[in-house]
Amino acid sequence: MEIFNKTSFELQGFVELENYSITMFIVFLFGNMFLISVVYYEIRLHTPMYFFITNLSFLEIWYVSTTTPKLLIMFLTKNKKISFQWFFAQLYMFHGLGITEGIVLSVMAVDRFVAICRPLRYNIIMNPRVCRKLSMMCWITGFLIAIIPITLTSQVPFCGTYYLHHFFCDLAPLLSLACRDITVTVPINRFVGGFTTMFNLSIVLLMYMNIIYSIMKIKTNKGRKKAFSTCSSHLIVVTLFFGTACVVYATPKKAHSVDSDKMYALVYAMFTPFLNPIIYSLRNKEVISGLKRGLQSLKRQINPML
Repeated sequence: MEIFNKTSFELQGFVELENYSITMFIVFLFGNMFLISVVYYEIRLHTPMYFFITNLSFLEIWYVSTTTPKLLIMFLTKNKKISFQWFFAQLYMFHGLGITEGIVLSVMAVDRFVAICRPLRYNIIMNPRVCRKLSMMCWITGFLIAIIPITLTSQVPFCGTYYLHHFFCDLAPLLSLACRDITVTVPINRFVGGFTTMFNLSIVLLMYMNIIYSIMKIKTNKGRKKAFSTCSSHLIVVTLFFGTACVVYATPKKAHSVDSDKMYALVYAMFTPFLNPIIYSLRNKEVISGLKRGLQSLKRQINPML
C-alpha cells in the first residue's frame, strides 16, 4: 500500500491535559484493575453481571493503553511524530475496542433484561457457557467490523504536512489529509460507525423499555427501587458512551467541527474509562462490601507478620 511508504504523521496532542496525563493514566489503569481484582477474589460476585463488568474493565485497560502511552511520550519528550505503521495499528485497536465496548454494553443490557424480566430463569439462560460465548462474540465481532474502515482508509493517498489536529489516531482528522476524492470512503466509514452505534443502542433501548415496563408492574416502591438500582450504573455508562459516540459517528459531519470531535473523543477515549470503575464501585453495594471483606482478609494476613 502506498501509504506505508511514507515516514510518519505528527499529532498535535492535547496541551490542556499535559499536567494531568500521568495521574490520569495511573487512575485509569489501577481503577479498572481494582474492579477486576475485587470481582475475581469475591466469590459472591461470580455472577453473569459481574462477569461482563470485568470484561468491560479489561477492555477499558486496553482502551487507555492504546492511546495514553503515546500521549505521555509526546508530553515527556515533545516528540509528536508517529510512524504510519504504528498510526494504523493504534487506529485499528482503538476502533476495534470501541466497537467491542458498544457490543458489550448492549449484551449487559440483555443480561439486566433477563435478570429483571425473567428472574426465575436467569441462572439457566445466563449460564457460564452462554456468558463466555457472548463475551467471545463481542470481541470477535468488534475487531472484525473494525477491519472495514481501516482497510478502506489505508488505500487513500495522503499529502501535505501530515499534521493531525488530534491527540490520537482517528479517522476523521486523517481523512482530512486525503489527496483524492473520498466521497465513497467517508460515507462507508460513517455508515459502519453509525450503524454499529445505532444497532447496539437500539438493543439497549429495547431492553430497557421492557425493563421499565416490568418495574412499573412491581407493586411496592421498595421492590421498584431495588430493581432499578441494579440498572442505574449501567445506564450512566451507556449514556456517556453512546451519547458521545452518536454525536461523532451518527450525525452529519457538517454538524460538528474538528475541535468538537476532539472534545467528544476525549470523553469516550479517556473520561469514560476513568469514570466506569468509579461508577460501578461506588454505586454498587456488593462491590463495596466485597472490597471491605478483601481488606479485612488482607489485614488478618498482615497482623501475624507485625
